[in-house]
Amino acid sequence: MRGQAAPQGRSSASTRLSPLRLVYPDRGGTQTISVPGEPDKDRWPKGAAVSATVLYMSMSLDGFVAGPNERRDNGLGDGGLRLHEWLMPGGDVDVEALRRSGGVNGQIVEEFLATGATVAGRGTFEPADGWGGDHHDGVPIFILSRHEPPAEFANMPLVTYVNDVTTAMTRAKEAAGERNVLVHGAGTAQLALAAGVLDELELHVIPVLFGQGRRLFEGLAPEQIELERTRVLEGEGGLTHMHYRVGR
Repeated sequence: MRGQAAPQGRSSASTRLSPLRLVYPDRGGTQTISVPGEPDKDRWPKGAAVSATVLYMSMSLDGFVAGPNERRDNGLGDGGLRLHEWLMPGGDVDVEALRRSGGVNGQIVEEFLATGATVAGRGTFEPADGWGGDHHDGVPIFILSRHEPPAEFANMPLVTYVNDVTTAMTRAKEAAGERNVLVHGAGTAQLALAAGVLDELELHVIPVLFGQGRRLFEGLAPEQIELERTRVLEGEGGLTHMHYRVGR
């Protein structure tokens, strides 16, 4: 995956997980486990359901997904790169290195790279230079936009521009088959929630306060959307990975 980071598909564990502390909010307790060698997947709490649309987003503790002054050449806004440093163990975005490193953050990367299609907004895709035309593993990419693709993205074979969020999600699920769909972007998330086509959320909460920028859920309609928290993982570097199922 190139450009902007993001990131749960179907639950899968790295083959080199160290002892981990798992938090089970619905069971009222915690458990520490050690997974040597090949993982026993049945010991992990279940994550996303089959063929779910899952939003993966890194955000600050006060809810921002980008800093101020976003523009085409500053896609994460001022200081926004801080939200994705967990994907940059060597100083550059290298999800494959993180994937091989083990630990909780490596597990999360493994999960979102197991997805079978990607849906994102134009404002996420284009500032990231279209991820070079391949977000990960050659899966189809559906970009939500009211405009035709610019010339530099028009001939990317994996990329399809779609002007309706329900159509984008439906086509992505069809393309993904039994695998989950990776969803990126605050605007796309808000539209998908409003249309009832976002199934789950995987939020990577970074221990930092931004105070300004763009919030993930700013601008939602004044109605309550119930969420069921299904998993909390304590990641390396002070991150908290929280998984929610969207109520209907």
